[in-house]
Amino acid sequence: MIELTILGVVFSLLLFYGVPVSFCIGIATLLALFNVTPDISTSFIVSAQRMTSSLDSFTLVAIPLFILAGSMMNTGGIALRLIDFAKVLVGRLPGSLAHITCLSNALFGAVSGSAVAAAAAVGATLSPLQRKEGYDMPFCAATNVASSPCGLLIPPSGALIVYSLISGGTPVDVLFVAGYIPGIMMALSVMLWVGWKAYKGEMPPVVHRYSAAEAARITLRAIPSLLLIVIIMGGIVAGIFTATEAAGVAALYTFILGRFFYKSLSWSALVKSTLDAAVGTAVVMLMVGVSMTMSWLLASTGSAKMLADAIIGVSDNPYVLMCLFNVLLLLLGTFLDITPGLLIFTPIFLPVAMKLGISPVHFGIIITFNLCIGIATPPVGSTLFVAARVAKVPLGLLTRPLLPMFALEIIALFLVTYFPALSLWLPELVLGKAG
Repeated sequence: MIELTILGVVFSLLLFYGVPVSFCIGIATLLALFNVTPDISTSFIVSAQRMTSSLDSFTLVAIPLFILAGSMMNTGGIALRLIDFAKVLVGRLPGSLAHITCLSNALFGAVSGSAVAAAAAVGATLSPLQRKEGYDMPFCAATNVASSPCGLLIPPSGALIVYSLISGGTPVDVLFVAGYIPGIMMALSVMLWVGWKAYKGEMPPVVHRYSAAEAARITLRAIPSLLLIVIIMGGIVAGIFTATEAAGVAALYTFILGRFFYKSLSWSALVKSTLDAAVGTAVVMLMVGVSMTMSWLLASTGSAKMLADAIIGVSDNPYVLMCLFNVLLLLLGTFLDITPGLLIFTPIFLPVAMKLGISPVHFGIIITFNLCIGIATPPVGSTLFVAARVAKVPLGLLTRPLLPMFALEIIALFLVTYFPALSLWLPELVLGKAG
């Protein structure tokens, strides 16, 4: 109990004073270890050992490779071709550029697995066009904010890889396939609101139509990029390679595509992409190391079991507890990014969910969906800041247009929560297993 109190108080205080989340977790865990180990030097040794051992994982190798692939996509012309393809698919709809934002984020997420990269690439490309055609820019930026996290559910997804690790080895291939329908539902929920606004006449009437020849040309240019989805998921589903090996294939294919096929990835851009990927990897791995150390501390001192028992004590009704999980995760997700959120809450909530008979795969999609909404919400939503910056819109103007989109996404979240088939039907159909 003392360790749990130290963790909670120190973490909250440091977070309040603006200390980066990884350092909040690391310092709080180290101070809590002082109460467990016989002396201070042992605490440092145990902390270092746990961080090192937690990062010694073949599964984690996929994260830097997918980050590198996403970075090269952003600079290698792949994002632009996916956006052009999205224009062909939904350009005829009223409010077309807002619909294109949602579809582009889903497509880009399906090849990069990065919400921030999607928000930056899609927003930077479409914002000038939206401004030129008279769109309400806060609404367009809000559309980008709300739809960009769907790429964290649509595979490949670094978030689902992290969940697989922290949950004790939930199959990554099953998680990847399970994320398709919820991820698409997240994108469609935003498109539904865009469609309603267009129906009411609150969107510019301009649409983007293409002749059959133009549509065919754009589609042909996008096919090599779209093939990456087929290669990654096809290889995983067919058992040709693991998710980690698929990440290596994705990085290699993206390099070949950008450098030799599209000829838009220069050597200097490749160096920049590699450096950006190295920084992103360092941030994620530090977060994983300190969070896994904290999870070990909670488990070894019995604090995790105590928290689980306290949650079950509230109610033994699975519907009530899943509602409680969603409410808590939505609230806490406003202060935490998706990686620390997964690493902190999975060891606490997953044992409770499993006692209630909830599949680890289903719960993984639920917690990821919750935290996807969280990274788009103030005060610390990462996609919020990126989308506002690329659209040149003050943050304060985004809250109002975001609220109805969040409401629809939360409805989609509860549908995924209470109808497990939305997560488990596709893995059962494609892989013959759902866990």
